[in-house]
Amino acid sequence: MKKRPGSFEIALSAISCAIAVSFLWLGILGGFLKGLGYLMGILALMLPLSKRFYAGGFLAYAGTCILTLVLGAVAKFWDLVPFIMFFGLHPIVNSLQLKYNVNKYLAFIVKCIWFIGTLFVGYFLVFGGVLGGSLFPQELYDVINRYIYVIIPVGGALIFLIYDFLIFRMQQIVDGLVYRIRK
Repeated sequence: MKKRPGSFEIALSAISCAIAVSFLWLGILGGFLKGLGYLMGILALMLPLSKRFYAGGFLAYAGTCILTLVLGAVAKFWDLVPFIMFFGLHPIVNSLQLKYNVNKYLAFIVKCIWFIGTLFVGYFLVFGGVLGGSLFPQELYDVINRYIYVIIPVGGALIFLIYDFLIFRMQQIVDGLVYRIRK
């Protein structure tokens, strides 16, 4: 039986979506596993990108967000906002940056601003513009809240510098693993 054109892209994207949904769902509902869920979701979404299936990668991202919400994360929607706004799209943007040979410094600046914007949205939507809690003394939270407009851009840029490098490296590793799969 002859395969239809695009069937491999659809299959790889569907597998990517299923893996990402599973880990994101567990991470969102498990609370303490949220970071692992995000990381595994990002890695799963790199699968179609490793074969340069950009449309499939975007559809896997969109399907991941929708299915994770439908499967119960809608009750914890704010926990999924950073993934929807940035983390799920970032590997796609990196792949397109390489495809179109975009200047890496310009791309870094734009992506860094996007990341910092996501941090600000998270600060206001998730924390209501005020950090607090019982883990640290209230005085520390007061200092953080007072200087948040400096902490987020400076800290976010430093974190993003490392994060962007690691995501590019992870994509290379995923590319190497998926390379052996034939179309």
